[in-house]
Amino acid sequence: MLRSVVLAGGGTGGHIYPLLAFADAVKRHFPDARITTLGSPKGMENELIPAAGYDLRVIPAFQLPRSVNLNLLRTPDRMYKSSHAAGKIIDEVQADVVVGFGGYVSVPAYLAAWRRDLPIVIHEVNVPPGVANRMGMKFTKNVAVGFPTQPQLAESLKDARVVGVPLRTAITHLDRAALRPQALHHFGLRPDLPVLFVSGGSSGARTINLAVAAAAKRLAHAGIQVLHVQGGRNDPFEVPADLPVPYVVVPYLSDMQLGYAAADLMLCRGGAITVAETTALGVPAVYVPYPFSNQEQERNARPVVEAGGGILVGNAELTPEWIEQQIIPLARDRQRLAMMGTAASHYGRRDGDEALLEFVLEAVAKAR
Repeated sequence: MLRSVVLAGGGTGGHIYPLLAFADAVKRHFPDARITTLGSPKGMENELIPAAGYDLRVIPAFQLPRSVNLNLLRTPDRMYKSSHAAGKIIDEVQADVVVGFGGYVSVPAYLAAWRRDLPIVIHEVNVPPGVANRMGMKFTKNVAVGFPTQPQLAESLKDARVVGVPLRTAITHLDRAALRPQALHHFGLRPDLPVLFVSGGSSGARTINLAVAAAAKRLAHAGIQVLHVQGGRNDPFEVPADLPVPYVVVPYLSDMQLGYAAADLMLCRGGAITVAETTALGVPAVYVPYPFSNQEQERNARPVVEAGGGILVGNAELTPEWIEQQIIPLARDRQRLAMMGTAASHYGRRDGDEALLEFVLEAVAKAR
């Protein structure tokens, strides 16, 4: 039984979307439970969480040092202030548990819950774990992960419970084949030609955008349609006019399920949510991991590729020529796409929200 739950996570969609999917699961099973979310003043949570109908409480959140140790507790005065603010909210709503999804705002929530001897559950989707969740792991053994390879790749996650990634029901309940005719009609795409679905995530990916746009004529003359999501933070790009088949550009796609339903093949980054969604739905994908990081996107995508569900290409290698040589023959090979889709779906899972809720209920029961 859950009466009140505090959810902490913010900054990027990788933290916020699983939080919202989990909140929906709590609401389904415990309609009377109080759900309170903690966010930072400037993160994407300010756009996404209130729009989803959940109570967002903003507390101060600060970037943490990259190394994690208990000296953090004694260092900045501002961390005390942040955890004090989180604690006031936890007390006010009489929380049963704090569930954190990462992002700097999670740390004050973990500290406040630890001081109150309140159960803490951490959900992590990356290897290595983010700095905020590594800090939280000092205070709880209740750690859940999104992918089966994570406990094998990170010592800190070796005892974590694999629950999957909580995904929206619009994704987990999606029947791609049934929705496909409607999705094609919605975007003005033809039913008789393959569709390459291109998305660099909610912010977009300039490398992907420019490479695919530059290959537009080659794709079109090979009979491949393109549905291309520009991304909210990317500049427009030029697509040649008068192509023989549709090349549809949309600035942002809130109904990603329509894109997945239309897609025969996807070209995308390797963010955890993207990998979780493509594999849950069995969408064959060409993954282009973001290169300027600690390579977690490559680690997300590689197991899918090894399972036969996708292809991996380096950011610098994604050129119009590579698209012509690799993507065009793949997009036209329906048998190979079907095999890749089946392999991807065997790796993915659709029950991350329910599995995480079960784990949270176990943690609460143990603490009582």
